[in-house]
Amino acid sequence: MKTLIVVVFAVVAALWLLNTSLLVTPPSDTAKILAHRGIHQVFQQEGVENDTCTAQRIEPPRHTYLENTIASMQAAMDSGAEVVELDVHLTPDRQFAVFHDWTLDCRTDGKGVTEQTPMTKLKTLDIGYGYTADGGKTFPFRGRAQGQMPTLTEVFTALPHGRFLINFKSERREEGATLAVLLRAHPEWRKSVFGVYGGSAPTQETLRLVPGLRGYDRQSTLACLGRYVAYGWTSIVPEACHNTLVVVPANYAPFLWGWPDRFAARMKDVGSEVILLGRYGGGDFTSGIDSADDLTLVPKNFAGYVWTNRAETISPLLVKRMAATNSQANRE
Repeated sequence: MKTLIVVVFAVVAALWLLNTSLLVTPPSDTAKILAHRGIHQVFQQEGVENDTCTAQRIEPPRHTYLENTIASMQAAMDSGAEVVELDVHLTPDRQFAVFHDWTLDCRTDGKGVTEQTPMTKLKTLDIGYGYTADGGKTFPFRGRAQGQMPTLTEVFTALPHGRFLINFKSERREEGATLAVLLRAHPEWRKSVFGVYGGSAPTQETLRLVPGLRGYDRQSTLACLGRYVAYGWTSIVPEACHNTLVVVPANYAPFLWGWPDRFAARMKDVGSEVILLGRYGGGDFTSGIDSADDLTLVPKNFAGYVWTNRAETISPLLVKRMAATNSQANRE
């Protein structure tokens, strides 16, 4: 029995020594904001499914910005966001339309499938047409966003100092190839692409064709985190976690070996960036760090990217928290 106790104690001690953050130098960098869809009209998330028209359930507007517009992206960067997430569809006239929904019926005054509609037609639509916060009694953005759906080229041109996480909304491999051609033709835009994600086929095609670009899809994320949970305690980082973007739901983060500082150090050592999401509750819906309560899920020394739907709220709160932490450290 004594031998068993000693063995168990030795194993526990080894696990602790290999994975504790107490023995790791805290990162010198600070947390960075990743603004999902720029600054936009937020909506009630309960009960949201793939076909839910979220424009019909927005909260009472606090500002005039609409998602995936150049103005919303600029506002996100002005608020402190280092990266802006945006959504793309490759249209029949070979343009990348920057727009979230698979169809036009929910948000715009048009109808049909987004990727099947020429950009020339998309440019005529009112992308604020369908927004309502009171069940359809009023439409506060109707008539105010005519022609504001941008192309990806327009985004890169208008915001040359921006960095963007590009979400492929389809499974068309040609989207990845077309993005690679675009970046080859305009090498100055390569620095604007922080990464790609979404549909597996276009994501993996882009990563194959654009050297050094990071990105992820559902399969690669499950491979990285699943294998890390299985044997990351050894300090070995799975190959699936190398040179990529590692997305971590905040409610699952504490189950990752070495979270937060040692985990972050391991990912940095293999060339990866960590993106902290909000709580994951199942399905395909991605939540963000969107409130002061959610901000408690962000570790004090976290130096990765914080995914948020409310960059205008979370960015100043994060700055204030970091200032308080630095002040306390100086007093000590």
